[in-house]
Amino acid sequence: MTSLILPVIMAGGAGTRLWPLSRTHFPKQFLSLTSENTLFQDTLSRIDQDNYADPLIVCNNDHRFLVAEQLRQQALSHSGIILEPAARNTAPAIALAALKAIQDNPDAILLILAADHYIDDIAKFNNTVNSALPLVEKGKMVTFGVCPTAPETGYGYIKSGEPVEDAFSVASFVEKPVRSIAESYLAAGGYYWNSGIFLFKASQYIAELEKYCPEVLSACQNALQNSHQDLDFIRLDSNEFEKSPDISIDYAVMERTTDAVVMPLDVKWNDVGSWSALWEIGDKDSSGNVVRGDVLLENTQNCYINAGSKLVTTVGLKDIIVVETRDAVLVADKQQVQQVKLIVNRLQQEGRKEALQHKEVFRPWGYHDDISEGDRYQVKRVYLKPGHKISPQIHYHRTEHWIVVSGTARVLKGDDVFVLAENESTYIPVGVAHSLENPGSVPLELIEIHSGLYLSEDDIVRLDGNNPVK
Repeated sequence: MTSLILPVIMAGGAGTRLWPLSRTHFPKQFLSLTSENTLFQDTLSRIDQDNYADPLIVCNNDHRFLVAEQLRQQALSHSGIILEPAARNTAPAIALAALKAIQDNPDAILLILAADHYIDDIAKFNNTVNSALPLVEKGKMVTFGVCPTAPETGYGYIKSGEPVEDAFSVASFVEKPVRSIAESYLAAGGYYWNSGIFLFKASQYIAELEKYCPEVLSACQNALQNSHQDLDFIRLDSNEFEKSPDISIDYAVMERTTDAVVMPLDVKWNDVGSWSALWEIGDKDSSGNVVRGDVLLENTQNCYINAGSKLVTTVGLKDIIVVETRDAVLVADKQQVQQVKLIVNRLQQEGRKEALQHKEVFRPWGYHDDISEGDRYQVKRVYLKPGHKISPQIHYHRTEHWIVVSGTARVLKGDDVFVLAENESTYIPVGVAHSLENPGSVPLELIEIHSGLYLSEDDIVRLDGNNPVK
């Protein structure tokens, strides 16, 4: 009997080309872009089948609470959340998953999935995966090639060779082509878009990695051997993991192994790599526009308009992308959206926070939302989940006022502990240790006002007991 397939969800991407919605601390896989759920949640729902084990997730350490929260929202269980302390591409990430899977099941079969792809026909997708299992049992490493519908220049291609049961041998992997070459691929046939979806035995991937890229394997083995469990998270030895080369699975293994086969995947698929991709897969009105949010259009054609926080109106636009968030607006020609990453690079070079995060910042206890700020003040809305608390801390350059809007707050202020109900408030002087807890069964919402000459986030000394944490 074939063992359950272990899905491995690769959730470590940055998604810079979908700025201003996608940010360093809140990348595209955790955004709702193609449905009411996030791309990550849609990926999880795609594998909700009887022959799949609970997924194993690999993500950036900075995104761990986003992963945990979005799993909680869908009431989904998992087989572990591996935290990458640094970005090292797909070959090391998959190596970590394979090594972890072998610890639990030496015969584990891995289905490697990106967390940020769109697939329309879930039943056909799962049927295709199941049809590849016999090949995996015979020692093949399956890569799924999407049947192309257009001469795309934004995807790599796989050239198929001789038939191997329901699949084909891999003749070659081809880099993203120019349009004329992509057109020739489509005309010739036998070329597939490289989806980055794989199915193989964990043990075989490890064996091939040892043969072709042993330095990756060694770094991952040492990083996992010296890891430790922290709640749902597997924390690696960062020094060991960072010794790994930065290399993709294609370069490390799939282009070198003699056991690679390509299985055609005939579904509508998109890697959601740009704003024009979202226009392509979106539901269009009679004028070819895709809109999200509060939008009014006049004489507008073939545009993508995303209004995040306020009314957006357009007049006389054609083939334009407009994306509005609370702190940034993008307006771009639909044919030049790949250049959005250049804007992100400039924001990063200038040290602007718009590249890093939204005004709404998520934390393990809930989130805070920037409402207003000036030279000597900040106003935030704080949302604290039931049963959660904010760690004790001290500020040496600012005071704080807390006003409870709804729920109940248990406050530690110096040596005093007391409870605040709705419409009650308290004042935290400079240098006084304080913390906040939600002891109730409903969310706690409060307004937090900072005032002082220096209001940056690094004016926080967290306390462990009565001792500062460096």
